[in-house]
Amino acid sequence: MQVDPDSTAAGAPHWLAVAVPTPAHSNLAEPLTYRSDQPLAPGTLVRVPLGKREVLGVVWHSDLPAPPPELAPQVRPVAPLEGLAPLDAHWRALITFAARYYQRALGEVALAALPPQLRTLTSVQMARRLKRQGPAGAVATPPSPSLPLSAEQAAALQAIDSGAGPFLLFGATGSGKTEVYMRAAADALSRDAAAQVLVLVPEINLTPQLEARFAERFGADAVVALHSGLTPAQRLGNWLAAHLGRARIVLGTRVAVMASIPQLALIVVDEEHDPSYKQQEGARYSARDLAIYRGHQCGAKVVLGSATPSLESWWASTPEPDGPGRYQRLAMPRRIGTAASEDATTGLPRVRRVDMNRQPKGALLAPPLLEAIGERIARGEQVLLLLNRRGWAPVLHCADCGWKSECPHCSAYQVFHKIDRTLRCHHCGFTQRVPHACPSCGNADIGTLGRGTEQLEEQLVGLLANVHRPDGSSARVLRIDADSARGAGRLESQLAQVHDGEVDVLVGTQMVAKGHDFRRVTLVAAVNPDGALYASDFRAPERLFALLMQAAGRAGRDAASGATSEMWVQTQYPQHPLFAALKLHDYPGFAAEQLKERSEAGLPPFSHLALLRAEARTQEAAQGFLVAAADAAAESLAQGELAGAFDTVTWYPAVPLTVQRVANIERAQMLLESPSRVALQRVLAACQPILHALRASPEHRAVLRWAIDVDPLAV
Repeated sequence: MQVDPDSTAAGAPHWLAVAVPTPAHSNLAEPLTYRSDQPLAPGTLVRVPLGKREVLGVVWHSDLPAPPPELAPQVRPVAPLEGLAPLDAHWRALITFAARYYQRALGEVALAALPPQLRTLTSVQMARRLKRQGPAGAVATPPSPSLPLSAEQAAALQAIDSGAGPFLLFGATGSGKTEVYMRAAADALSRDAAAQVLVLVPEINLTPQLEARFAERFGADAVVALHSGLTPAQRLGNWLAAHLGRARIVLGTRVAVMASIPQLALIVVDEEHDPSYKQQEGARYSARDLAIYRGHQCGAKVVLGSATPSLESWWASTPEPDGPGRYQRLAMPRRIGTAASEDATTGLPRVRRVDMNRQPKGALLAPPLLEAIGERIARGEQVLLLLNRRGWAPVLHCADCGWKSECPHCSAYQVFHKIDRTLRCHHCGFTQRVPHACPSCGNADIGTLGRGTEQLEEQLVGLLANVHRPDGSSARVLRIDADSARGAGRLESQLAQVHDGEVDVLVGTQMVAKGHDFRRVTLVAAVNPDGALYASDFRAPERLFALLMQAAGRAGRDAASGATSEMWVQTQYPQHPLFAALKLHDYPGFAAEQLKERSEAGLPPFSHLALLRAEARTQEAAQGFLVAAADAAAESLAQGELAGAFDTVTWYPAVPLTVQRVANIERAQMLLESPSRVALQRVLAACQPILHALRASPEHRAVLRWAIDVDPLAV
């Protein structure tokens, strides 16, 4: 970039390009130009005027050419946030890529990556915060583990040490992936006294137990957590520790992938298949994919770990010539404590399919499963029952007139919660008391449809009334879901009860089916998993298989106990190929079949998708906006330099979302598909000014919001 000679003169202002959080759909060019009386390095945090507000910004480029003389007086000054080292070039490159790839404003992505409290601090307040930050955390010398590495763990670590990656650690539940993560981290930290490690987990509730293990191994001062469950002060303090290099190991959820970690040497993405890594609001980024980019861009090694990898990662790790071979796959199919001989089993639980067509009509639990649960309790073992639907029942209904508990604000049903006698919409949060009679016909006999975790918990207490623990006391049932775990410290307290053996049967949703190390659980049962078998979403089978495999992995983790472990699946379709693969713990076979179907259908990873979404007061307005955008794109992009890219993109008709109305807002979407990622990106970038112009036009003023979702999880 050319620098105006006058800008270097004594006392001359310095012209800066600053990334700021511009208003959504404002169509402001980014970054914006400001002036400073002193030179400021790129990455410096500054406070700048934006309209009538003062906001936090990040200097993106410094020493710009001076603007024309008639415009120079209009350029507004900045005030640097003193005392804090600038955000480095690697961080800015990551933000630039994320904003460009996910079609969001640069300032929006940059400021969302910073802790919220940082946006309000003055230089004096920042100085106080920095005073609290001590020197870099000393990494404890890891003690010699009591158990040696398995052959598979040792081979994985050797490959990580000698290879460039990225690596896909395909390890069965209980195979010791976490130990591999910790030893790889120890190797990275020992090679460089300033090195840092980033470990991502999919959900907040998995962070504390992993943080405790890393803190025990490396020292509490060297480890910090970053996630939205922290208080603003905690989040700022931990972010500063990472930015200043004091924190050597950073554990966090998806938001942590964009934290400032200047000496990053290793990135671990645990449970890399989990959909929680995809942000669903604002900048809809994938933390897993950004981790891959960040590792490549800054030279850090990246390890993706899962017992059920995403099909995209599995395909990327398929060696040539059958696949692209971009990742190096490392396999650990056996659980720790299992013999490594050829005829030895993997140590995973036996899977039993229960044909519910042959069980008593209306049975919540099949009699053989109920008997097996009683036997486990009598032996002092624990049972986990998975039902991925909270509440008492999904729908309240009247058999006389057909009334159902529809939400007045959403195209969805309110869920019946018996504990507090309420109907709740899980989409908009609307809550009301259960009516005493049908609001439509006055019938006092209102019934329920379907079952949720509340109902399962209550009925289990009755079904197990005559079942006793080894000490003669009654069996104890505990429910853990988003409702029961609400409140500070509530989830931790409930999990502690399970770990301490105070619970015999744990009833829960998917939040207890992954990541937790329940040493006493020997039987896991999926109560009703059939709903996802024939869903319209092409990813539904992949998600169901991953959930059931993860749930099965909660059983039999204590190999020393000698107890046999089982996974029971209650289904109306016991011969379904998904359950056949689950019985054999055959993820490779399941993945091969799914990839074959996707290849034939032209679905990811063999094509690339994006969604244009619009929200309006009416469905007609939302769809009309999308149709107009497609027509305008065809008119302006089908000719000229983008014609080739445009021709590769298929534009599907505008349709309502599955839940088309939420909080009285109608939602519609349009799918774009292309075999070329580059072509799709070029078309999406060219559509930005078209969408901005349409949104500002009088005929589309009814549109409230629009968004682009690149690589969507559901279509």
